[in-house]
Amino acid sequence: MPSPPVSKLGAPLRLPLVAAALGVLLAACGPTTPPAPDGDQGERASGERPRVVTTFLPITLFTRAVAGDCAEVSSLIPPSTGPHDFQSRPGDLVALRQARVLVKNGLELESFLDKLVESAENAALTVIDSSRGVATIDSDDPQDDGHAHGHSHGHSHGSVNPHIWLDPQRAMQQVENIRDGLVAVDPGCADGYSRNAAAYIAQLRQLDDAIAADLSPFRGKTFVAFHDVAPYFAERYGLEAEFVVDVPAINPTAADLRRVSEIVERSQLQALLSEPQQGNSSFNALARDLGVRISVFDPLETGSEQDAGDPSTYLRVMRRNVADLRQAFGG
Repeated sequence: MPSPPVSKLGAPLRLPLVAAALGVLLAACGPTTPPAPDGDQGERASGERPRVVTTFLPITLFTRAVAGDCAEVSSLIPPSTGPHDFQSRPGDLVALRQARVLVKNGLELESFLDKLVESAENAALTVIDSSRGVATIDSDDPQDDGHAHGHSHGHSHGSVNPHIWLDPQRAMQQVENIRDGLVAVDPGCADGYSRNAAAYIAQLRQLDDAIAADLSPFRGKTFVAFHDVAPYFAERYGLEAEFVVDVPAINPTAADLRRVSEIVERSQLQALLSEPQQGNSSFNALARDLGVRISVFDPLETGSEQDAGDPSTYLRVMRRNVADLRQAFGG
């Protein structure tokens, strides 16, 4: 009977054991399936998730809330930059060429998009307009007492005020539009998008109820923000919103300041509402002259990278806006 094969060390080789060991080694070196991501969608690898590009902060927050682990979400506009100040870069074209979906606020706020999307030449790109079907307020709405501020300066948002996200009820509609758009593009994760949207809408509904209760003692009162951000918010909660300038990029005129002085004296307002990113010296000087404070109403047009990554930023900032507004009313 022949002797078994011998290794170089002189020990008999056990062929079945060697084969098994080689099989384990080869399996360890070969390709592996990555673990499924945590969250509502655990059935696909992350590389298969659609790339979704958003425009600016509130749209990014709403889209992240809906997408969860179903899609990769990135923002076209850096969180620290508002849509009024955006300047496109070469990398933006690359992002749009690689994206499957672009989500925007709409209502002409992102007026730079059309040319950018055309230049990207991405025939597979789907654009979701989150304002679809949302009731709008004209820029020259009667609630601003007939002041066509934007036209007097030669600057305007357009015929429609675009700041719909500052009304939580309209924000719910935006979330629904984003959900429907993502489901149409990526039906394989329809359940995930639907669950995520429902959970976020429930939070928005709770926020809306809380704001309505907090501001109910002040119905009919007028407040003044720096630029024309608050008509939807005011309409929702029975308030009157005035502003100094139509868009934040322009400086107030003497006529603007006189008009606001009259409003403050007439309404006995305790504070003017500035914005975190605005440090307008004329606005601050006006507050000093009138003997009122400068408080804050954050329109959520900008924020930090950390803010942009957390959909609860919207809830937190809106609660803080209400607290500051109550103080402006003397509450």
